[in-house]
Amino acid sequence: MKRFWVPLLLTFLFVFESLFVQLVPGDLFKEGYVFVPRFLIISIFFLTMYGSVKHGLIYGFIFGLLYDMVYTEIIGIYLFMFPLSAYIFSGFMRILQTNILVVSFVSIICVALLEAGVYQMNLLIHITDMDFSSFSKIRLIPTLILNLVFIILSAYPLKRLFEKFSDSLRND
Repeated sequence: MKRFWVPLLLTFLFVFESLFVQLVPGDLFKEGYVFVPRFLIISIFFLTMYGSVKHGLIYGFIFGLLYDMVYTEIIGIYLFMFPLSAYIFSGFMRILQTNILVVSFVSIICVALLEAGVYQMNLLIHITDMDFSSFSKIRLIPTLILNLVFIILSAYPLKRLFEKFSDSLRND
């Protein structure tokens, strides 16, 4: 039964991201800021750190594909970026300590890299024509603030859940 908590949580976060965007008004601050919830990929980062790198990459691949199929017109951007982000995160964490504050900080950095990578891909295929300074002011910084709040609220519960998941994998 413990093995089903991780896919259920990640599926819930996948759905909750779209609900969050629907329920939180876009003009909340009347400045045209875009807040992009990246709760799912942050959870995949924590799974990669406290659970298993293999499971983090697999779930990154699966949910990247789902993300592309549901939210974007082009299959491949998130399919490529989610596992790549999880892999880069695991590379950082091999060098750094596994302290929850360090994991949270590196998660924010990897969310910024994910956002910048998706922006560059959209710029490359002419989906957007926004310059990087406008992108960082309108989308990147508000996204990082929103996701930092999510990390502050959920880092410890995610750590505990994925440590239990890792223990159940070792015991089976």
